[in-house]
Amino acid sequence: MTITTDPATMAGTEAGALAALFSPNAVAIIGASDDTRKYGNWLAVQALKGDIPVHLVNRTRPTVLGRPTVPSVTAIGSPVELAVIAVPAAGFEAAVDDALAGGARAIVGISAGLGEAGGEGLALQERITAKVRAAGARLLGPNCLGVLDHSSGLTLASNEFPVGTIGVISQSGNLALELATLLVDHGLGVSRFASLGNQADLDAADLIDAYVDHAGTAAIAVYCEDFRDGRRFARAAQRAAAAGKPVVLLTVGATDASVRNAKSHTGAMVSSGIVVEAACRAAGIEQVSSPAQMAHLLQALVRSTVPRGPRTAVFADGGGQASVASDSAAAQGLDVVEFGPALQAAVAAELPPTAAVSNPVDVAGGGEQDIMCFPRVLEHLNASSDVDATLMSGYFGGYGSYGPELAAREVEAARAMAASTAAHGGTVIVQTMNWQSAGAEALREGGVPVYRGIEEAAWALGRLARRQAEPPTGVPALPEPAAAVEDTGYYASRRVLAAAGVPFVGAAEVATEDELRQAAAGLRYPLVLKALGDEHKSDRGGVLLNLADEAALLAAWRDMGQRLAPPSCSVEEMADLSGAVELLVGVRRDPRFGPLVLVGLGGVFAEILKDVRCALGPVTAAQARDMLLSLRGAALLTGARGRAPVDIEAAAAIVAQISELAAAHPEIAEIECNPVAATPRGAQALDARIVLG
Repeated sequence: MTITTDPATMAGTEAGALAALFSPNAVAIIGASDDTRKYGNWLAVQALKGDIPVHLVNRTRPTVLGRPTVPSVTAIGSPVELAVIAVPAAGFEAAVDDALAGGARAIVGISAGLGEAGGEGLALQERITAKVRAAGARLLGPNCLGVLDHSSGLTLASNEFPVGTIGVISQSGNLALELATLLVDHGLGVSRFASLGNQADLDAADLIDAYVDHAGTAAIAVYCEDFRDGRRFARAAQRAAAAGKPVVLLTVGATDASVRNAKSHTGAMVSSGIVVEAACRAAGIEQVSSPAQMAHLLQALVRSTVPRGPRTAVFADGGGQASVASDSAAAQGLDVVEFGPALQAAVAAELPPTAAVSNPVDVAGGGEQDIMCFPRVLEHLNASSDVDATLMSGYFGGYGSYGPELAAREVEAARAMAASTAAHGGTVIVQTMNWQSAGAEALREGGVPVYRGIEEAAWALGRLARRQAEPPTGVPALPEPAAAVEDTGYYASRRVLAAAGVPFVGAAEVATEDELRQAAAGLRYPLVLKALGDEHKSDRGGVLLNLADEAALLAAWRDMGQRLAPPSCSVEEMADLSGAVELLVGVRRDPRFGPLVLVGLGGVFAEILKDVRCALGPVTAAQARDMLLSLRGAALLTGARGRAPVDIEAAAAIVAQISELAAAHPEIAEIECNPVAATPRGAQALDARIVLG
């Protein structure tokens, strides 16, 4: 079979295969069954509810679900673009062959017992995937739960999903179903759903790209255990965000137990939480820790806007709720500022004399007297240049229970509030105990998020504000690989780093006392003697400082030889550490996401302090500076308690140089310079370590 390699043709072929996955001319269900315990039955039942023509394939039964079957896809007699395979693993390859022969451009593999089983199952999966790609088709799964697209009428998932604008990509069928039920609580639903399974071919990045081009999708929810090519995933999410379709991610890896389960579930390689967090910051991905958080945030993202800043008006119809909402907002980093006199006067003019108007606003019974006071007050808040967002809390939506006339007026008030918010491009988040009322629904329909609990509402508003305060840094491109590093001894590492621009003190490697004397003659006292070949030499007395003259140096040499017998030592000029802050600068290479840059407070206490910031590498000097200034101990760098500030620009340059070096050398698994001494006069690396993968 001829495989095309022309990029334009390949791109068109892949686009066509993805179109066939979500909007095929017809569907063949291989393994369709009357047995209600089997996926072949569940999928057939759901598929027949959709708008796409369905062919039921069963080799032994003339009918399934009362409809005639065919023994194979090729027996259908006309090309079928999408085939769904729900047969045992032993019959999967033959079913794929039949589907491809019948014209399938996309295949959904429900069958389990392949790649996730390892060994022969993985080898079989890889062979089948190669066949599919060689035929110009694409494979979703295997070991997945189906696909759905409400805009095309495709219903090839084992369960029904509510209709809406959220594109769902999930490696867990049950988590997708749970999210769907939570979305219903928020008046939301699903535009597309695809189950990742083993990601033998199509992965999360492919599907995000497909959702970006889907007019019916407003935001993308992803549950993923294995990112395959993490950089590609991050770049796809970045494209989605740029297209106005934010990606919300739920993943695992915070505990050993979750990693073990992912490996047994899909054979997944799980990246550490710190790596995924760095990728999310780079790409603008919103990471959450539960399906409930995912639903809460999705409502805010699709209905609201990102506020201009953190200044938040709290607007309530009860004093207690006003106070609790104020504390909840502050806990999310929002600033409940006191209103200026003009805004206070404008709000007071709309409310009873007993109302509180300085922020928080408490209407103090105004709702019962005049329900339209809510939209009038909100209009002032939306129009004010002193307010970035409004958090509304209380009883609104419940006034309609007092009678039909007030019920109609409350819906009118809700529509006016939503219209005001839209007209001003404002950010308004509402919490009400009457969150399922007609008034609450009118707010949602008008584009205002409504929540049941104040914690969820304040959290969602805080996450929106963080999107403004912490914009994505962008997913950095990796350079072309440089000539591979082969020698990673201490001095070889120093030479590689020095060639990249990292400054070091003068030094020499010595293995004998004569070599020590000769090297010391060319260096400036005081000196440092380091035992080589020991990663934790400081803890074992393998670093001796402040050796003032030759006598002290020789005594240190003999002492270290007796205690540690190192193969060689490094004799180095002692850096001027007056006013210095010791930093850790390193890069680790993640197999999915590539180089990860780490900066933090360093020296011998680095592992105790654990004050570290991370980013996908390489980073620029400006990004490195931001990382340093975001450390909890950043005040040590900027001049705490009368100390002189260190040269942050020099330290940031070292971080950037190390990150660029690591990015250009994929064979390097780890680089660490600990410590890097940042002083008011500049910065120098005092140690170096490179580990090859």
